[in-house]
Amino acid sequence: MAEASPVVDLGIPVSLEDILSALGSATFVVDDSLRLRYANSAAEQLFQISSAGLVGQSLTSILPEDGSVHGLVSQVLRESAPISEFGITLDTPKTGVRIMSVYAAPLGERHDVVVVSMQEQTRALKIGQQIENRHSVRSVTAIAALLAHEVKNPLSGIRGAAQLLEQNANAEDAALTRLICDETDRVVALVDRMEVFSDDRPLERGAVNIHSILEHVKRLAENGVAKGMRFNEFYDPSLPPVSGNRDQLIQVLLNLIKNAADAAPALGGEITLSTAYRPGVRLKIPGSATRLQLPLVVSIQDNGAGVPEELRPHLFDPFVSTKSHGTGLGLALVAKIVADHGGVVEFDTGSRGTTFRIMLPIIQESDEGNG
Repeated sequence: MAEASPVVDLGIPVSLEDILSALGSATFVVDDSLRLRYANSAAEQLFQISSAGLVGQSLTSILPEDGSVHGLVSQVLRESAPISEFGITLDTPKTGVRIMSVYAAPLGERHDVVVVSMQEQTRALKIGQQIENRHSVRSVTAIAALLAHEVKNPLSGIRGAAQLLEQNANAEDAALTRLICDETDRVVALVDRMEVFSDDRPLERGAVNIHSILEHVKRLAENGVAKGMRFNEFYDPSLPPVSGNRDQLIQVLLNLIKNAADAAPALGGEITLSTAYRPGVRLKIPGSATRLQLPLVVSIQDNGAGVPEELRPHLFDPFVSTKSHGTGLGLALVAKIVADHGGVVEFDTGSRGTTFRIMLPIIQESDEGNG
């Protein structure tokens, strides 16, 4: 029989509670009456309730009784064996919509007590999707270059010919030549918008105050695309500067606020702007061993009906739009600019509205003076 592994003496007293408290996943202990007996700090953050408020509560008070977590806990209590499940959708007013991995197991030799650990998959899945979005944007870059050469130049000749015909045309024919000019102008404008994707010049960066940009964009929106909407603001005033390009970040936030205004109801429409500092989010740069820290989070939330389910996996893809007359380039451009900044954009959506979150790198000491 193999010898048991020796217990390493750390030289410090360590309790089970110390270990559970240090876990980054939301972890709580449930007894056989389905009452919470312990919750760590990650569980407090997930359910937005203090540990003191969670302990003694019924599991049903924080999670739907007909949900997967209840089923896992019940199975562990019946079989006294650990079990795990991936891809569980958690949707509560406190947590919002999240995709979770859940592990449940008996607590040691106790068969009447279950430890439940919940780890969010949502961010990892969304960051993976963002990498795919970058490939889509690169495809648009090639299309934009082709259109500029093969379509835009011939259109200028067509427009010129129509203007010449218009000079000697009767009223009926003049209306047709004017239609030709208007339609060529519309197509050229679309090609011009796509040419932004083929701009591969190095990004001019500097230390940018994100709150200054939000205030500027909010003033523009209040007098334009979001006129009459109510704005709510929740800012962390201690945030350091972003490492980025001011004009491009204005474009990103203006696009997202315009989308929020379009999605919000005409009466009672609300847009919520917020910022936060969340260390711990890191993104590996493709082709490099470098991992970029993305601690600064900007959120734009509306109170609309949410994004249709069939569009959600493709929302940042070019030419995908929730609007009947949209070109589908706005969010693709947002994804490109945020990717150029080394950041990530993600969204949550449901019947209570949609939230877009941008995660950006902050200014580093080595960046000072580069912008």
